[in-house]
Amino acid sequence: MTYCIGMRIDRGLVFMSDTRTSAGVDNFATSKKMFTWCTPGERVVTIMTAGNLATTQAMISLLEERSKSQEERDPSILRQSTMFQVARLVGSTLKEVIADSSPNGQTSDDQFSASVIVGGQIGEGRPTVYLVYPQGNFIEITDDTPFFQIGETKYGKPILVRTYDKEMSFEEAIKLLLVSFDSTVKSNLSVGLPFDLMVYETDSFDTSRQKRIEQDDPVYQSISTGWGDALRDAFQLLPSYSV
Repeated sequence: MTYCIGMRIDRGLVFMSDTRTSAGVDNFATSKKMFTWCTPGERVVTIMTAGNLATTQAMISLLEERSKSQEERDPSILRQSTMFQVARLVGSTLKEVIADSSPNGQTSDDQFSASVIVGGQIGEGRPTVYLVYPQGNFIEITDDTPFFQIGETKYGKPILVRTYDKEMSFEEAIKLLLVSFDSTVKSNLSVGLPFDLMVYETDSFDTSRQKRIEQDDPVYQSISTGWGDALRDAFQLLPSYSV
C-alpha cells in the first residue's frame, strides 16, 4: 500500500508521497514513488504511483526510456503538447504494462493493477492534475475536486475536506498534507516515512522545491505532536451527550 496526494491551489501545485512498500506484515522496504520530468522554461511533469510495484516501475522505466532521446523515442512525455496529452500517454503506457503482465488479459481486480497521479504545466496551459486509472482512462482536477489521492486514502481525507482552501499559501498546504499523512501513518502500517514533497509555483517551470521529509524532521515532529494535542483539547471542549 502507499499514500500520495496531488493538490492544486491558486499559487500552483503541491505533491506528496510516502515511500513504504510492503510484501507482508514483516517485510517493509523503501521505494521512490514520485518522479519528475522538466524542460526549463517549457514544462514540468510530476508522476506519483500506487499499486503493484513491478507494474509502476515498468511504467516509469518505459516513460523514461522513451524520453531520453527525443529524436528516436516516440511517444515521449517531453514531446506532448498539453497536460491532457501527457495524461493520455501515461494512461496508455500503464494499460500496456498491465496487459503485458496479465496472462489472461487485464481485469478490474488484477493483481498487477496500479493507479497514477500526474500533474504539472506545459507552456501557457494552466497547472493541473489528473488521476489515471488502471484501465488507462483518467479524470482531471476541478475547483470542486481540488485534490486527488491514491493508495490508502480514507484516513487522511477528512482533514483535507475540512481544511482545504484554494487561497492558502504553499506553507499552509504542506502543513495540511503533513497532517493528512501523519493521520494515515498512525492508522496503517503499510504507509510510512520518509515522505517525498514537491512544490510547483505556476509559470515557474522550476523543480528545485523538492524535499525528502525524514522521521526525525523537527517540523514534521512538531506538527505530529501538536496535531495530536490539539485533537485531545478540542475533544474536551465538545459537549458531552447523556442518555
